[in-house]
Amino acid sequence: GGGSGRMAAEGDVELELETEPNGSGGGSDGAGGRAAEKPRKHDSGAADLERVTDYAEEKEIQSSNLETAMSVIGDRRSREQKAKQEREKELAKVTIKKEDLELIMTEMEISRAAAERSLREHMGNVVEALITLTN
Repeated sequence: GGGSGRMAAEGDVELELETEPNGSGGGSDGAGGRAAEKPRKHDSGAADLERVTDYAEEKEIQSSNLETAMSVIGDRRSREQKAKQEREKELAKVTIKKEDLELIMTEMEISRAAAERSLREHMGNVVEALITLTN
């Protein structure tokens, strides 16, 4: 009876051996990597420090560039907005004749807003508006 008990124990040991390489397989890679890195760090402590400061400076530069870029984009957007508003104001000042508006609407079969817009863009010149719309 005792012999079979020992075999079971041996079986357990075998199982442990089988499962262990898998577990330590990943671990040994990590350890190997770590071991390989260590000597390098000792050789170039100063270089590492330099790399860290370079990286920090680069990050600062990048973030300030980004801020600048964002504000430039913002400025451009607001300028475009302003220009658009100015143009709308200018267009609103243009006097257009009701009959011209109706003519464009019937001729081109477009909405009143579209007809009015094109008329205003051509300073109320119905002929130019029609020519542009037909092109």
